[in-house]
Parts: sequence; C-alpha cells; structure tokens
Amino acid sequence: MAGITKPTRADLLAAQEKTIRDVIAPSLRVLFCGINPGLYSGATGHHFARPGNRFWPTIHQAGFTPRLLHPSEQRELLRWGYGITNLVSRTTATADELSAEELFAGRKRLVSKVKRYRPRVLAVLGIGAYRTAFQKPKAALGLQPQSIGDTILWVLPNPSGLNAHYQLSALVEQFRILREAVFAYG
Repeated sequence: MAGITKPTRADLLAAQEKTIRDVIAPSLRVLFCGINPGLYSGATGHHFARPGNRFWPTIHQAGFTPRLLHPSEQRELLRWGYGITNLVSRTTATADELSAEELFAGRKRLVSKVKRYRPRVLAVLGIGAYRTAFQKPKAALGLQPQSIGDTILWVLPNPSGLNAHYQLSALVEQFRILREAVFAYG
C-alpha cells in the first residue's frame, strides 16, 4: 500500500518485546488467535504484517473478507464480525522463543478475554501452540470437543510463512471449513 514504509533492521530490533493491540469487540463471529506477534508486526503495529505471512490472503481466499486486506487495514475485520488476538502478547523473532509456561499463562489470559468478549468461535492458529497452551497433546485441527463458555474452540494451522507443512491452498481449505461451519451455526 502507498505510504507504508518497510521497517528497517533497527526498527525490527527495537520491536523486541513490544505488544500489539487486539482487534476485538463483543460478540464477534470469529476471534482469530495467533501464537504471538513477530518482530515485523511489532515494528508496524499490525497483526500478521510480515510479507511472508499468509493470514491475509488465506482469510480472503477462504471467504471471510470480500477483498484482500493489507495488515494496516486490520480493523476492517470488525465490520465483518472478526477479530485478532494472540496467546502471548510480546513480540519475538520466532514462536520457538516462547516457553510452555508462557503459552500456558497466555491461555489463562485468553480464556478471560473470551469470557469477556464472547465470540462465537475462538480459532487458535497453530496446533503445537494450542496443544501446549491448552494441555491437549493429542488435539487435532478443527473443531475441539471443549468450549469456553458458549464459545466454540477451533484449531487451524499457523499461517506463518515459516510453517512449511501447509501450502496456501491447504491453509485456505482449512480456513474455508471453519467459515462454512461458522455460517452453519447461524
């Protein structure tokens, strides 16, 4: 997008340990939950901002948004009933820098947030982080058997460009299954 500058190396280094505000409102259809923001996101203040991250193309191609959004347009998601938060709020170069204890503590904060905002679905983006944070070592992608109050839990693959297990088409298919289920729930 015009007018948006790419963060410098110094900007990225300065972004270590920063946090990004949630994109959230009461009663969303889906609250997407990343693992934690990367340095690029910390430097820009936008979720899933690193150019190699596939979140924005995935949600568009899966039918959540009518057009491809730029990370700087993240608040537009609220118009369509979607939001973004993270298990852990601090930025790191990679999610591997997070401890199991940090993910577990993040789950506790996330549960409180979900109880407050009451989204229809909480979609956790990353099976490994979900298994650790929720202490469900055998969890699989998709609908989870437990919920948080009335909020349905769903696990999707991490859209990070670092997740080589999923090509864009496979990510889109997983996200599309969620979208179809959300609209089936009413």
